[in-house]
Amino acid sequence: MSMLAPASAAATSPSASAQERPAASAAGTPPPAAAALPSWPDTHALYERFAALVNQPMRPIRPDAMPKVLRWFDDHCAGSKRLAAQAATVIPGGVQHNLAFNHPFPLAITRAEGAHLTDIDGNRYIDFLQAGGPTLLGSNPPAVRAAVHALLDDCGPVTGLLHEYEVKLAELVCRHMPGVEMLRMLGSGTEAVMGAVRLARTFTKRQRVIKIGGAYHGWSDQLVYGMRLPKTGRMEAIGIPRGATANTQECLPNDPEALRRLLRWNRLRGGTAAVLLEPFGPESGTRPVHREYNAQVRALCNEFGALLIFDEVVTGFRAGIGGAQGYFGVTPDLTVLGKCLTGGYPMAGAIGGKREIMMSLVGGIGTTSRRAFVGGTLSANPLSCVAGYHSLLEVERTNAPAVAGRAGERLRIGLEEIIQRRGLPYVAYNLGSIVHLQTSGVLLLDTSSLWKLIKVKNEAKRRKHMMEEMGAAFTAHGLISVAGSRLYTSLADTDDVIDDALNRFDDVMALT
Repeated sequence: MSMLAPASAAATSPSASAQERPAASAAGTPPPAAAALPSWPDTHALYERFAALVNQPMRPIRPDAMPKVLRWFDDHCAGSKRLAAQAATVIPGGVQHNLAFNHPFPLAITRAEGAHLTDIDGNRYIDFLQAGGPTLLGSNPPAVRAAVHALLDDCGPVTGLLHEYEVKLAELVCRHMPGVEMLRMLGSGTEAVMGAVRLARTFTKRQRVIKIGGAYHGWSDQLVYGMRLPKTGRMEAIGIPRGATANTQECLPNDPEALRRLLRWNRLRGGTAAVLLEPFGPESGTRPVHREYNAQVRALCNEFGALLIFDEVVTGFRAGIGGAQGYFGVTPDLTVLGKCLTGGYPMAGAIGGKREIMMSLVGGIGTTSRRAFVGGTLSANPLSCVAGYHSLLEVERTNAPAVAGRAGERLRIGLEEIIQRRGLPYVAYNLGSIVHLQTSGVLLLDTSSLWKLIKVKNEAKRRKHMMEEMGAAFTAHGLISVAGSRLYTSLADTDDVIDDALNRFDDVMALT
């Protein structure tokens, strides 16, 4: 398939045979009891493959092939290039957030529907970005759109007062997520993490918070710490006073003994308010946790009297409608939800948890009880709540986590076949509908000590550039990914969509 083939073109012979790929159901017709993750991957074997990837020379797009990739953007994306240049004059760096960055310049999207995106120049792409993960149903699902339109006609997007869909959405989340007895909505995942940490400190009357290094929990001052690469501390905390992170600590993933030592040390100095983690592992499972890790952390939190906070901004509801906590059977004290909560509509964030803890969030100007103050005039607005409620109803009706998970499995199996057939060092694995394709290994570098951190800084720059070029090659072949290394599947990803995508990935890997 050529670099110029439209994403709607019929798939030719798939890279892996039908016998090698799981037989996925048509979107919307899954088995009633199908699971989003039929099994957890062998993480010990994955880490051996990660080590092999980063300990050998990189396999980037060949120097003779990269100019052809970049020329595709010049020839086919003039409108995006023009708008990106205009944006750079009024927006710092030309993009409002990291997801919008695309090498060599951002794409301007005009249409999102199901499994596809269309840009301002009419190029059509298979969408594995899915807005960073929240559109589990695929982009712009009609049932949700119709409910939103009806609400806008009758009420408008915001009133500042109570609306029935606030209650309906909270009831639905409480019904499905084991650790959520009450729900307080906020404006984003970042706000929800800020509120959850404040709530944990209020409830426990302790200050220290331990995060699992490498995870991204938003951009609040206290949590721009140990981001993306473990043990990097304040490396990205430019403009943030040291006092803001003075009570933030980090611990390597998959090391319960190190966490125990830190909890024990904190107990001598007043204790730990909370342990905060992504239940699949940092960066949506880029460093996946071992199957038993969450239960081990839960036991340690019980032992040392710390609250356990699950950041389910991505895993709720991709791990199943009960979130990762339902999948692992581990109940956190607090749950953070973000963009997943409203199916991609704006103002999406919430803190959920046990009633006795959540009551410290009681609102009201005149309250005299000990409470954690959180605000947000547009939080829980009717638009967000109606979108979230109907999105979750559709997730229930279609068993979207299972359908998207089967698509992720099919994609991963096909990618592994291509990698093996072409003799590449890359690593593909999936956690249900979250598919990881590690080609540069930039987020897998060993930063477990200061000396190793110093050594990898230049290596990280080289590998990051390789990842950007790989992402550009994917885009030029009609594939939109998260930074060229993560792929979110959705309810809209039928067998034909996945097989079409695999042909395109095969074409890209032929350029390495």
